[in-house]
Amino acid sequence: MAGKGGVGKTVVAAALARLASNHGLRTLLVEIEGKGGLPALFGRPPLTYRETELSPATETRGPIVGRTLTPDDALLEYLDEHGMGRVSKRLVSSGAVDIVATAAPGIKDILILGKVKQLERSGTADLIIVDAPAAGHAITFLMAARGLSEAVRMGPIRAQALEVLDLLGDPDRCSVMLVTLPEETPVNELVETGFKLEDEVGIKLGPAVVNGVYPLLGGLGSDPVKAAEAAGTTLREGEAEALSEAAQFRRKRHDLQASQLERLGEQLPLPQLCLPFLFRADLGPEQIDELADALGKQIIEMGNWP
Repeated sequence: MAGKGGVGKTVVAAALARLASNHGLRTLLVEIEGKGGLPALFGRPPLTYRETELSPATETRGPIVGRTLTPDDALLEYLDEHGMGRVSKRLVSSGAVDIVATAAPGIKDILILGKVKQLERSGTADLIIVDAPAAGHAITFLMAARGLSEAVRMGPIRAQALEVLDLLGDPDRCSVMLVTLPEETPVNELVETGFKLEDEVGIKLGPAVVNGVYPLLGGLGSDPVKAAEAAGTTLREGEAEALSEAAQFRRKRHDLQASQLERLGEQLPLPQLCLPFLFRADLGPEQIDELADALGKQIIEMGNWP
């Protein structure tokens, strides 16, 4: 998942994981550097480098597990697996990763991407969802493998970079779902990010997810007086006017969002998955289930879900 900061890509990642779980898949959610809010959306404490259960398996659902990946932890694990456990912690505590990162830009990203590649190869999950950094960093993050493969001519770093490139370039193993809001600036950034990922990284783009879409008021929703009568209640003085203004604002908001959705489709011809705006400040498992259902209905209509 990738997108401009604040568009809700972490929420979309959680909803997609729940959707996969509903279809019986074992799903792994990965936070980068532990900066997301994924576990809170499932009512769980912060993630660590080790797998943590976010949602247990049931008769009808597959399990959802999560973990956070950091360059230091990935390097520690790599060194331990290659018989250098005694020096690994000393190297990390001394800031060696930062020193190497200064000399070889992209090394931190390749440590994380290399671990994702390892997890994908191991078959530890049916689906791995990575909550990638915000759009600007996401591009450099995903381009790290290409940069290192061109800068380093031999050795384990080049081998790792080439293997990551194979993963990123294989549409059967990897794709990026871009997330945006139906607003001008986020849409502009999504379009720019989409073309850069396709042209410079060579990665397959999945459907664009548009978060926070206002459903159109229909029926009695646009007429508060008739709605009150149908509900068997009456409105106090001034309430009908206030509700009418709110409905008018809602219609204008919907029309503005619709124009941005149309513009997005013209500039970046990808299928669109729209998630409804949820009128609450905090989100939890119940809201993630609601968003997963909305995703699932649209994906089935597109014919892209088994």
